Amino acid sequence: MRSLLAFRKIPAPLLLRCLGNNKPFCSQSQFPEESENPSQEQRLVYGSASDENLVSSVVHLLTTKPEHKDDEARVIDVLLSRRDNPESALRFYNWVRPWRGSFEDGDAFWVLIHILVGSPETYGRASDLLVRYVSSSNPVAMPSVLVSNLMESAKSFGFEVKPRAFNYLLNAYSKDRQTDYAVDCINLMIELGLALFVPYVNNTLNALVRRNSIYEAKELYSKMVATGVAGDNVTTHLLMRASLREENPEEALEVFSKAIEKGAEPDRLLYSLAVQACCKTFDLAMAFGLLREMKEKKSCVPSQETYTSVIVASVKRGNMEEAVGLKDEMVSDGIPMNVIVATSLIKGYCINNDLDSALAMFYKMEKEGPSPNRVTFSVLIEWFSKKGDMEKALEFYKKMEDLGITPSVFHNHSIIQGCLKGQRPEEALELFDLSFETGLANIFICNSMLSFLCKQGKIDEAKNLLRKMESRGLGPNVVSYNNVMLALCRKKDMDLARTVFSEMLEKGIKPNNYTYSILIDGCFKNQDEQSAWEVFDQMNSSNIEANEVLYHTIINGLCKSGRTSKARDVLENLIREKRVCFSCMSYNSIIDGFIKEGDMDSAVAAYKEMCGNGISPNVVTYTSMMDGLCKNSRMDQALEMKNEMKNKCLKLDVPAYGALIDGFCKKRNMESASALLSELLKEGLNPNRAVYNSLISGFRYLGNMEAALDLYKKMLKDGLGCDLFTYTTLVNGLLKEGNLILASDLYTEMQAMGIVADEVMYSVIVKGLGKKGQFVEVVKIFEEMKKNDVTPNVFIYNTVIAGHFKEGNFDEAFRLHDEMLDKGLLPDGVTFDILVSGKDRESQHIGVASL
Repeated sequence: MRSLLAFRKIPAPLLLRCLGNNKPFCSQSQFPEESENPSQEQRLVYGSASDENLVSSVVHLLTTKPEHKDDEARVIDVLLSRRDNPESALRFYNWVRPWRGSFEDGDAFWVLIHILVGSPETYGRASDLLVRYVSSSNPVAMPSVLVSNLMESAKSFGFEVKPRAFNYLLNAYSKDRQTDYAVDCINLMIELGLALFVPYVNNTLNALVRRNSIYEAKELYSKMVATGVAGDNVTTHLLMRASLREENPEEALEVFSKAIEKGAEPDRLLYSLAVQACCKTFDLAMAFGLLREMKEKKSCVPSQETYTSVIVASVKRGNMEEAVGLKDEMVSDGIPMNVIVATSLIKGYCINNDLDSALAMFYKMEKEGPSPNRVTFSVLIEWFSKKGDMEKALEFYKKMEDLGITPSVFHNHSIIQGCLKGQRPEEALELFDLSFETGLANIFICNSMLSFLCKQGKIDEAKNLLRKMESRGLGPNVVSYNNVMLALCRKKDMDLARTVFSEMLEKGIKPNNYTYSILIDGCFKNQDEQSAWEVFDQMNSSNIEANEVLYHTIINGLCKSGRTSKARDVLENLIREKRVCFSCMSYNSIIDGFIKEGDMDSAVAAYKEMCGNGISPNVVTYTSMMDGLCKNSRMDQALEMKNEMKNKCLKLDVPAYGALIDGFCKKRNMESASALLSELLKEGLNPNRAVYNSLISGFRYLGNMEAALDLYKKMLKDGLGCDLFTYTTLVNGLLKEGNLILASDLYTEMQAMGIVADEVMYSVIVKGLGKKGQFVEVVKIFEEMKKNDVTPNVFIYNTVIAGHFKEGNFDEAFRLHDEMLDKGLLPDGVTFDILVSGKDRESQHIGVASL
């Protein structure tokens, strides 16, 4: 008590000077401090009679017992007496607080806030007090409590409810990153009909957009608009950003348009966002228009980012001319080209197959900048690999390493794939091994290499790679094992394929539909239908539901095995049971199977059934049908199929035209065949070797070798190499005409092309030479056949034997007869006539007749 009494004796001016050196709140307070200059404080305090009252009030409060219950009420009374002097009220509150404890939990603090928001000079102090109040609260008080405090204190002490106080509270929550509380505060203000300050609402919207609470941001904006607050350019920016984050550029443009309609004057950022939205919708006309508007306004000069957006979008749309022009315009405006623009242009050139321009752009980057990055090299390596120019691809790969840019998995995958496609397996394997050593190999690269090894038939290397993958933690997956099993099935090594399958199961890798399709197809190709069904049953027991591809494998396998009728029954049952939705693929196999079995009526029935089940035929279906009908001399029906295709707007492809042309050629109707060839060319198609062979054969049969040779020359001009059938047909026709010289030239040309003659070709030559009495040449051909391991047929033996008889070489003739028997060839009636009577009855070998 003595200390308190002693304190009471201190004169008021001296006490006030002491207080002037005190900090405004307790040592933990973060509230604003008043000036520590005593003379300034004295001038403020003693400036008027009312200040003398303030001193009395301070002295009275500070010299009263601390436990007095009316402390806050007396503080509020003093504050209310200073409501017209906010700065004096704030100083009083600051001086009293260290001595009398905290008043923040009571009405005094809120009375002070109401007083401070009453004067522009103290708006900032009110805002700072609320910011520090919220940030120092632990836990942070809910908006419903603080808004209620503001409202009740205003009502209790006769203050006008000013929206500013509530907006400062909203700002305090935003600055403390209490976004959810800020949203609650805005909602409460809207309910109370208090005007919102747009910048503070924008802060909350920005926080919501940044955390991807896009729906909440839009909902909040809708409420804001409903109160009559439309926002400003910043609000529009935020809404456009929100729409772009949601990948909804159309909505972003709609926000932009509405802002313009309401009289907003777009700034640089607003224009930039609008341009970005246009680029995402590929509305390049609008993007270019906005760019022009920006350039016309000196305050809205397009930025590098804005130019970049339009250039990249132009490249994606294939508008390279516009993209390059815009790049030049950007550079002329003093904005340097960045690596994104340069890389985008390089990619555009590559897509347009203009690799020279792509290289020129790259070299310009090297010389003038910007420096190429990993993406730049990725584009060039990928495209040169695709084009098969592995020299360039490898050059860029090495250059990237020299620049210290570490190749990624993508680079390795691209270049390894390119080496494999470019028939450079050694380099691919070297890069692959390097990928393993450097840790840049992944499951995709490994599977690509597995696929290559399996296609090359290198099964042991593929199996070793499987083990290597496992040891490196790259665990082979179902695709890896499928590759190996497919290769084994192609080699018809089903036992080893089943072993690999069992190994996959042991490792816990679940097979898929394609796995079982591979095994089932392999069984059918091995003529093992029973095993195929066993694999199918195993799949069903594993609760794997078969898809259309697997069922098609079964149906196709049955058709290839000559069991087309059973395949048709299987398909009918599946359709009846509605197991899966079928396309025309399985019906195509059935139709083709019946045609190969010579049952054209069943093929037609399957076609009609297919259409009846609502499955539309495709080009393959029609081609098979036309081919079968033509081979069965049902040309009228084949032409009906052609017309049906056209009515369904299906374009005939080269095989479809080829089937019709071959049919007419076999009917010796070369006029119709030639008309179809003209139609094929008119459609912009290029005839293949099969089409040319059909036409050459047709003209040869009619003895029109001039037309046949013209087609042969056209084949060569079109870059189509002749095959054995072509040469055999032409040589046969020329020999029939007695044109031995040209026939010999064609035969020599064929040999130079590396094409080895077969039994039919030799039969044609022997027959032609024999008719011309060229027995010496016949003997040479006979010996050539033996050197080429082609066994002469009965017709050729008969021709040679007859020649020896005519020459009087009876011993050689009988020796050849015995040789023929030793080779398992049965002499025919012609042989008998030659040996008995020495006469050579006219005969034709089946191979020659087939021509």
